[in-house]
Formats: sequence, C-alpha cells, structure tokens
Amino acid sequence: MPDVRSMCAIGLSGQIGLNGHLPWEGNPDPEFREDVANFFRNTRGHVLMAGPTTCRAVPAYERQFMTIFELRSHMDPLETLAKFAGRVVYIGGGPPVWDVYAKYIRHWDITRLPYDGPADRWFNPAWLVDNGQK
Repeated sequence: MPDVRSMCAIGLSGQIGLNGHLPWEGNPDPEFREDVANFFRNTRGHVLMAGPTTCRAVPAYERQFMTIFELRSHMDPLETLAKFAGRVVYIGGGPPVWDVYAKYIRHWDITRLPYDGPADRWFNPAWLVDNGQK
C-alpha cells in the first residue's frame, strides 16, 4: 500500500468547488497564489490520483514533476492504490473522489483560505474520520 495523503484548500464556510473549478481560481492575492505553489511543491516527485477535471487542471509545466493517474468510477480503490505501492500518493479531490478514497488517506493537509463566496461543492468533515477500513 502506498503512503496515501490529500491536500486541499477550503473556504471559510467549507467551500471547495464552483462549476468544476476552485471558487477562488484566478484570485491574485498572495494567500491564494501561495496555496497553489505549496500544492505543487508538496506533490512533486509523487503520484497525483484524481478525477479527470482535477487531472486536466494540472498545468503542463508541472506535469513533468509528478505521476498523474486519472481515476474512474469503475476502478477498485485497493487495486488502483496497489499500483503505486511504496510511493507517496496524493488523492486529488472533489466529493466523488474523496467519497471513495477518504478511508485510505492517512494524512490530510488542509488550508483554510479567506474566501466566503458562492460554491456548489463543500468539504465533508466525515472524510477525516478513520472508519477502520485502511
């Protein structure tokens, strides 16, 4: 089994998505730019497993520094994770991915950003609970 982790940023009210993007995407303020830079610093050299939207969001200049593996709903989580035994795997999210993979994540790195605007996707605190299925 790999070392399974996740990094995410959430708004002040738990916002994580809006129309398939981060709700604050493109915000030039320093804390938002630093959050993106921190994500790429920490995932370099590792595996990013995510759904198609998140995989497409990784800029071309960062792809060379990580292994990107696109998740699909028909994939068995344990078989999929086993492909990367001994590696650090970051589970990139969105609710459909975290609903399936949260129980395998041993470390969450969560950044609270000063955003309190609209969203259509929210962080679910239940993802943080170890349900004994690891």
